[in-house]
Amino acid sequence: MPPYDLPPVQNRIVYIYRVLIKWFFFFFFGFSSIILVVFVLPPMRLFIHPSEKFKKNARLLVSVSFRFFIGLMHFFQAVDIEAGNREMYRRLSSKVVVANHPSLLDVVMLFSLIPNADCIVAGHLNHSIVKGIVRRLYILNSQDFDDILKACDESLKYGNCIVIFPEGTRTPRNGSPVVKKGAARIALACGCGIIPLHIGGTDKYGLGKKDPWTAFNPRERYVYEIKMGTEILPEKYKSLPKPVAVRALTREIASSIFPVKNT
Repeated sequence: MPPYDLPPVQNRIVYIYRVLIKWFFFFFFGFSSIILVVFVLPPMRLFIHPSEKFKKNARLLVSVSFRFFIGLMHFFQAVDIEAGNREMYRRLSSKVVVANHPSLLDVVMLFSLIPNADCIVAGHLNHSIVKGIVRRLYILNSQDFDDILKACDESLKYGNCIVIFPEGTRTPRNGSPVVKKGAARIALACGCGIIPLHIGGTDKYGLGKKDPWTAFNPRERYVYEIKMGTEILPEKYKSLPKPVAVRALTREIASSIFPVKNT
């Protein structure tokens, strides 16, 4: 049964189709990741030098692959993405990109839009099927924070964007989201602007935190409406003591990625 705030399933045949399609695409994603790690990235690493040039091309390949993945999901009527002017995302450079995190597919959506996306990823992914991609391209949060800062600063200087979900986990269905201070600390330390994104659209039941794998939105496909907010400039907090600046910037990030709905 879906949560109390969702309507009942309207068309059970369509619903079962969408659940099966979701399972297929989870398998497809895992299989494609193995192909990328085993057969594509190693030859690229051998022939593309220096390391930063390889990373740039590999991130672009990941972005194109995710775009293809989303296109397939759209073709099979499982997912739509509405992001407005996509050129704005392609032009982003040396920014910290923060977003809410309602579902498992948020990383796929944002990386498909941002071709130079770097990311701070959970350390446990270093032991998953995508560990070959994670080790070569992204920043593990299992490192000391000073090492994370250094890696972020270096990546930003090369023009990459650091994608961060400041909640640290998927947004809970009920209760208030808790925004952590890491994104604010990185932006203040590296002196770069923050681009807030809000991921909305239809309910992501079946992809959210603690949702059953056998679930899907009971009435419609998943629609991702991604809206880019006004850039946040950390410089305006520079005159404040560091702990005060971090708290103030974190509050601004939270209000940007969780806009108050007008009633």
